[in-house]
Amino acid sequence: MYSNLESVPKAYNEPILSYKPGSSERVELKSMLAKMKSEQIDIPMVIGGEKITTDEKTAIHPPHELKHTLGHYYKGGAEHVKMAIDAALKARETWHNMPWEQRAAIFLRAADLLTGPYRAKINAATMLAQSKTAFQAEIDAACELADFFRFNVQYMTEIYSQQPDSAKGTWNRLEYRPLEGFVYALTPFNFTSIAGNLPGAPALMGNVVVWKCSNTQVYSAKVIMDIFEEAGLPAGVINLIFVSGPVAGKVVMEHPDFAGFHFTGSTAVFQHIWKTIGSNISKYKTYPRIVGETGGKDFVMVHKSAQVDPVVTALVRGAFEFQGQKCSAASRAYVPDNLWPEIKEKLIAQIKTIKMGSPEDFSNFMTAVIEEASFDKLSMFIDKAKEDVDAEVIVGGGYDKSEGYFIEPTVIQAKDPHYVTMEEELFGPVLTIYVYEADKFEEALELLDSTSPYGLTGAVFAQDRYAVDLATKKLVNAAGNFYINDKPTGAVVGQQPFGGSRASGTNDKAGSSLNLIRWVSPRTIKETFVPPADYRYPFMDEK
Repeated sequence: MYSNLESVPKAYNEPILSYKPGSSERVELKSMLAKMKSEQIDIPMVIGGEKITTDEKTAIHPPHELKHTLGHYYKGGAEHVKMAIDAALKARETWHNMPWEQRAAIFLRAADLLTGPYRAKINAATMLAQSKTAFQAEIDAACELADFFRFNVQYMTEIYSQQPDSAKGTWNRLEYRPLEGFVYALTPFNFTSIAGNLPGAPALMGNVVVWKCSNTQVYSAKVIMDIFEEAGLPAGVINLIFVSGPVAGKVVMEHPDFAGFHFTGSTAVFQHIWKTIGSNISKYKTYPRIVGETGGKDFVMVHKSAQVDPVVTALVRGAFEFQGQKCSAASRAYVPDNLWPEIKEKLIAQIKTIKMGSPEDFSNFMTAVIEEASFDKLSMFIDKAKEDVDAEVIVGGGYDKSEGYFIEPTVIQAKDPHYVTMEEELFGPVLTIYVYEADKFEEALELLDSTSPYGLTGAVFAQDRYAVDLATKKLVNAAGNFYINDKPTGAVVGQQPFGGSRASGTNDKAGSSLNLIRWVSPRTIKETFVPPADYRYPFMDEK
């Protein structure tokens, strides 16, 4: 049934290019940035392999350069969601019946296209429209997405190879069928790799997909679709629509063939959709698979034995890379009072050296936040912290949206461990620190664990191994990705499968076989070679 499983090329993590001065990749990327900025493109939806336009176009502006227009995308409505579902269902039988190795070849080819001829383009698109630096784009759009494609193929073969034992005279086997219907993928702006993996993983396993990307990620989503098409993905397997969330959700969640939901985004949206699925449960042919990664209030816990410089570096990188717009970004820290004076001094000094501006200037460490709504929310919390007696802005606190949505890297010291920015996800370059008594580490762990509803990522810094062990045990449910003496960001496919529980999602671990298994519905097949011809058993004989 699943032949030649061992013949699949072994997955590997795509090497990260440096983009150092004088390197060929830096020259190529700079050239691509200039080329893409010099032209405006119109981006249609892709439904059933057809490019779909409408009468309504929306402009795409770089968050760091609002006066510039990169292009426009065509906005759709409920009718386009229905078209996408119909196209997916039309493609389902042929795609489902395609041999697994043919599906694998498409995604392996996509990985090589992505890291070869499309590398500069996918990185430039992510930099321009999502305001990522060259390094942040490289580790995300090129490397992580290629890792997803390659490792998912390997995980698929591992799943298919899991077969039951067979007693003498029988043959038992498991058939890993795709879900009966279509999968709806709803993807975020902050990771181009997630945008490609959420529709890609179910499709690899033989499913058909309706993909609604974030409005602020359309520019790089187009490049992903171009790669899928060039790699040989058949029409209708993945259908990309640009429709408002509520409109798309209503059509999708009421359709009888809705079979799965793959999501990364806010906790509130995920909970609303889960509730909607529950209220519509009797309409579906099958119980939909619900897989979601949502928010986080990710922590750094510092023990009194920790080394200061690694802590400071982890706080700066963990909180402020990509402007803190990572689900895993460090947004709260607990620091012992014996180390706080030195940590505070060095943290402020390092943050004051951070350059912020356009990602086209490679000397910038930070750029702009994604949109005005995010800018307004962050500036409101910063202004509140400046006035509150329970908080103090110790560095940063400035913001300006005259040219782009720029928020300075900001650190708030909270005098109350339950101050609002210690508890609420902000999704921006704002780090809040609470200073605790150094000899009350265990109490600080309990405080940390009970403060936030989330459970995504977290880190502990300590030289004392008893402290590391205690934190690992006390915080067992506080983070699905737990780091020891490292920042809580930067999970690598195949090395640190990513996901959390509590209010952070279903913890189905993107970048592992645990995620892929959600997109199949196994069928057990038992074959008996010589079936019995008499109903009677030996125990029934009288003699």
